[in-house]
Amino acid sequence: MSTSTVKVSFWRIFWPSLLASMILSVFGWIFWIIIFGSVLGEEPKAKDPSVLHMTLSGAIGERSSSKLNPSSFKMDKTNGLADILTGLEKAKADKHVKGIYLELGNVQCGYATAMEIRNALKDFKKSGKFLVAYLNGEVITQKQYYISSVSDEVYGFSTSAMEFIGLGGELMFFKNTFDKLGIEMQVIRGSDNDFKSAVEPYFRTDMSDSSRLQTQRYMASIWSDIRSQIAADRKLTVAQLNDIAENAKIQRVDDAVKFKLIDAMKYRDEVEDIILKKSKLKDLKNIMTFEEYAAKGFKNKQLAYDNETATANVAVIVAEGAITVDGDEMTSHKVCKYFREVRNNDKIKVVVFRVNSPGGSALASEEIWREVSLTTKKKKVIVSMGDVAASGGYYISTPASTIFAEPTTITGSIGVFGVIPYTGAFLENKLGLTFDRVQTNKHSVLSTNRKLTPEEVSLIQTEVDQIYTQFKKRVADGRGLTVAQVHKIARGRVWTGADALKIGLVDKLGGVNDALAYAIKEAKIKDARVQYYPKVKEDPIEDLLDQLSDGDEESLKIKQNAIPKVIDDLTKRLMKLESYTGIQMRMPYEIDLH
Repeated sequence: MSTSTVKVSFWRIFWPSLLASMILSVFGWIFWIIIFGSVLGEEPKAKDPSVLHMTLSGAIGERSSSKLNPSSFKMDKTNGLADILTGLEKAKADKHVKGIYLELGNVQCGYATAMEIRNALKDFKKSGKFLVAYLNGEVITQKQYYISSVSDEVYGFSTSAMEFIGLGGELMFFKNTFDKLGIEMQVIRGSDNDFKSAVEPYFRTDMSDSSRLQTQRYMASIWSDIRSQIAADRKLTVAQLNDIAENAKIQRVDDAVKFKLIDAMKYRDEVEDIILKKSKLKDLKNIMTFEEYAAKGFKNKQLAYDNETATANVAVIVAEGAITVDGDEMTSHKVCKYFREVRNNDKIKVVVFRVNSPGGSALASEEIWREVSLTTKKKKVIVSMGDVAASGGYYISTPASTIFAEPTTITGSIGVFGVIPYTGAFLENKLGLTFDRVQTNKHSVLSTNRKLTPEEVSLIQTEVDQIYTQFKKRVADGRGLTVAQVHKIARGRVWTGADALKIGLVDKLGGVNDALAYAIKEAKIKDARVQYYPKVKEDPIEDLLDQLSDGDEESLKIKQNAIPKVIDDLTKRLMKLESYTGIQMRMPYEIDLH
């Protein structure tokens, strides 16, 4: 009897094996999500006694977020101001927390956000607990020092460089580049909008007198606030600080010690010895990261309010980023939905509208304005401005009964513009492309490949002016001013919160916590339960990836060809032009304060 070999097809083995592997992988992920979800869901508690090690670095936004960057396999993290403030408030009342050990990296935020964090740290000190800062790294930035200067004691690493030279910024102008390429940006601003300089880089090679005036003024205002606060906490005078900056007297940490901005030069182990002595701890085991301590505090509180047993009675609607109809940033679709939900919720007694936006689409701004206006007819809306609430960001704030801003907030910019690029000459001269048209009427084809006629420019100018007139009317109605009074402070000009208070564009100076306290008092709420919109949702996969990235960041990195920052910034700015659809209510420029 002979035996025969049965041949089995490779694919008959491959596909079942692949399917089985996929099923096992899915079950594996579910298992780990359940395990990590249960662990990550627990809110960390401080040991008794304990010290919180607060190390802020990177971007700080209104809300925390973590996204996996597919190109680097790293988690791109944004620290949330709400989480930071909630954590500090919790630590202030926590009897187990003896103090905070503060270290700051390259903090990326505006000075209004920096001021809110600094004020929260100052409030934490009122509990009688200590706050010690340690400044180290290659370069200690002015913003790092500004936040840290509120501490009881400030120490620095001996060889660290340090800057304290005042505020400055640099603008990039594209006109010469466009001229070489044969591209022309056809810019139409509201009449008398000479301060609306967002479009100047497209048709000028330098700043206009109006742009320079407003930039110089708001920088001077912010610098004044920074110096005053540092001077008060470091027992120095404003004149002394200005002299230090004017003459660049601080180059390194030892200079800062000499001029009393820093208490002493220390190595890390020496600072840790000071921390242990102040807290009466025997070792570093009870030093807990502030991020770990605060991470679940805000999230768990929000999740608790989103159920029937602890329904919220105060709403905070967060509007952050450029205003668009749809997209990834602050879309009118999302913000309008939040206002409708809050307006129709009888358990919500008052609304705080947190605005941190340079503006954007005029149409989207009007949509949000309408929903805010409708909400004010049923319950009070209090606006809290972040780093910037300008142009469209101010437009959507106008219906509020009370507007809060930090002294360093950038606001105003009441003005309008439109940008229509002409690319026909570039495409023909550089690429050899030509265009021809067939049309029933003389305006049937409005294309970027032909220049606007004087009549078409006039038509667009009329539309821009109509929107500008409406903008001024919205401000006048909301702020109790005449249109003539608004026109004097409009024309696209930006103001700091401190200056905006003087001219009636805002009502009070303060951060989001101040606005919340005011709103709760106005609504006569005794047991405040604050719900943020968009609502916090459980995301165990994001939590898992976030936890893994904290473990060993180096293991998650891959080599990549980095784009030089100047090229990357230029590319991002030019790409933003694609979002300039329709008439725009945007900040007069993009400028980084150093």
